[in-house]
Amino acid sequence: MKELVTLNKEELKRSMVLNRVQRGEMSRMGAAEVLGVSVRHLKRILAAYRKEGAEALAHGNRGKTPCNTLATGTKERVAELAQSTYSGCNQQHLTELLAEREGIILSRSTVRRFLIEEGINSPRKRRPPKHRSRRERRAQRGMLLQIDGSDHDWLQGRGPRLTLVGAIDDATGEVSYALFREEEDTQGYFLLLRHIVRNYGIPLAIYHDRHGIFERSPKDKESLEEELEGKRYPTQFGRVMEDLGITSISASSPQAKGRIERLWGTFQDRLVSELRLAGASAIQEANQVLWDFLPRHNQKFTVAASLPGSAYRKPGRGFKPDEVFCFKYRRTVGRDNVVRFGEHRFQIGPDAHKHTYADARVEVHERLDGSVVVYYQGRCLATSPAPPEAPLLRARNSPRVMPNQTEPPQTSVATAPASNTPEPRQPHHPKPAPNHPWRRGFKLHLDRG
Repeated sequence: MKELVTLNKEELKRSMVLNRVQRGEMSRMGAAEVLGVSVRHLKRILAAYRKEGAEALAHGNRGKTPCNTLATGTKERVAELAQSTYSGCNQQHLTELLAEREGIILSRSTVRRFLIEEGINSPRKRRPPKHRSRRERRAQRGMLLQIDGSDHDWLQGRGPRLTLVGAIDDATGEVSYALFREEEDTQGYFLLLRHIVRNYGIPLAIYHDRHGIFERSPKDKESLEEELEGKRYPTQFGRVMEDLGITSISASSPQAKGRIERLWGTFQDRLVSELRLAGASAIQEANQVLWDFLPRHNQKFTVAASLPGSAYRKPGRGFKPDEVFCFKYRRTVGRDNVVRFGEHRFQIGPDAHKHTYADARVEVHERLDGSVVVYYQGRCLATSPAPPEAPLLRARNSPRVMPNQTEPPQTSVATAPASNTPEPRQPHHPKPAPNHPWRRGFKLHLDRG
């Protein structure tokens, strides 16, 4: 028995035309024009059709398994991982994780097709686009850094809610540095900028929002010293930027610093998954995962700047990071050469430059390691802990213990029996009237003559 051959519409059309050519009802040139092939190719088809019949018209790969066919169960495996281990990962990130961790090498379009067929949508929701004009990138690396903090549930309930503080280069999109903090604070930005200065250099400008860490509110009242000097003192971080010669640029809206805002969107998508896969549940573990993730992120997303080289400036000679990246406060030395700073009391002794520092204006530096030093006109003064005052001693020793007592006295509230006897009235001391002699002024009468 001859095997039945199923022809599609195009192959059936070819058989009808070839039959007419064999019967002499159509010329070979006309048949080639109808089938859209050359006369030479028509002769090949006609020779194979006379020899093999309708089988010659069917494609040679019909019924064979393609060489690029995926293994059985790959689609189900991808769908299972997308809903379990890699739940929450976007389609591009999922494609990369499947290749890195599972050895399943697929294209993004294939993964997307698998997920759509299984009814799994992308977890990232995109808002409808709005018309905005895009700002050109800076021409060279280090010309502008965008810094910001992102408060988010990075650990997804496995630990405390953290804030990610980071900086991105405007020219290349490289994340210069980032770290997790318990909250967005000045010390976190000090650590961020100190790492950048140590590893890259001093950037030309920093783009930030109008947070109170970077600039003071116009509604803040000026102090007496500011009114006398005719200028407003910067914030602690603003003072660091002035000391380093960094231009401070304030953004009027989140869209103005869209590069770092989009970075937070990427991190809240990819980094959250990395933290979950690593099982991070504390800030130390989260920072370690973050610092391992940053090189891979920069390798994938960094672009080349339009101008080669770097605009970062090297710190000058004698640059001491501990004297720049610290909190500075102005204080007046007491008559006893003691400086007060919170609960601390520092005794300043005489030195070769000055016998006494009473009533001098000094600068107290609170460094990031917790140490406190005192400076006067750029010189670090030798200090020692001063004896505490009596009020501080009383506060430390309260409740006071009597000499004959081994434990602090216990105060008890006694309930007095109900009585109709009224309580004694407290003595009343009326104020003198406005015309009282005590309120009259005294005049000095000088004898004449």
